[in-house]
Amino acid sequence: MTRGNEIHITEFLLLGLTSDPRKQVWLFASFLAMYLVNVAGNSVIIAAIWGNARLHIPMYFFFSPLSSVDICFISIIVPSLLANILRKGKRVPFAEFLTQMYFFVAFGITDSFLLAAMAIDHYVAICNPLHYTTTMNPRRCLMLVITSWLVSHLHSLTHTILMARLSFCGPNIIHHFFCDVQPLLMLSCSDTSVNELLAFTEGSFVIMSPFLFIIVSYVCITRAVLRVPSGRGRFKVFSACGSHITVVTLYYGTSISVYICPLSTYSVTKDGEVTVIYTVVIPMLKFLSIALGTRT
Repeated sequence: MTRGNEIHITEFLLLGLTSDPRKQVWLFASFLAMYLVNVAGNSVIIAAIWGNARLHIPMYFFFSPLSSVDICFISIIVPSLLANILRKGKRVPFAEFLTQMYFFVAFGITDSFLLAAMAIDHYVAICNPLHYTTTMNPRRCLMLVITSWLVSHLHSLTHTILMARLSFCGPNIIHHFFCDVQPLLMLSCSDTSVNELLAFTEGSFVIMSPFLFIIVSYVCITRAVLRVPSGRGRFKVFSACGSHITVVTLYYGTSISVYICPLSTYSVTKDGEVTVIYTVVIPMLKFLSIALGTRT
């Protein structure tokens, strides 16, 4: 749309991960397989937890909401990515871009809070087992889940409103595979200082506060486990927490490197590849983590 001598962009062209037809074939097959396994696996976990009365205990309470969020999170990204590969580029209206970005941020932050809630649950179960059932009672667990959703959606709504106020009057081509925050900010011809300030302050708090809870929880767990005299007992506890620790490390290592950094240091090529890890690969690892957790 043109107003006077100024062009206002109303849609964007997502180029995807690659234009090489041979790479597109195996990328399409790989992402489709991971998506189907993730959705099917998490659906089975949700059905198993709700259908088995023995799993209606605080220990498994967070598995069901985490699986639900993972299904929503990957469903926001992968179908669009697959369509992008088939069309060799996808035109996205600004309103649709903001909608996908809103749910991507909301579900991503909800994931981080639920991972923190699971770390707290592990801490209470290992460090204070006699008071576990009273401390992690169903009401308190439900409040943790509701708080995770509320904080995450308020954070995402704030980002989306500020993004909607920006103007775009230059190139509309984005070398990315979904509607992400940083690539859009780089195309804006408006002042993005408020958006960047929000990302560093409120965004850092929302991302880092769950991470700090996880770190503190596992430091306390490690200290408690090292006091266990039995080597077999220590191994059992560490193996039960190992998959969760791996997922947390990958999730926060990738997301912090992309989003908690100045916009000037963002690289679509480098950071776009990192984004694939926490949008497609990590949900798969979380599914495996939950599957292992339900067996222990």
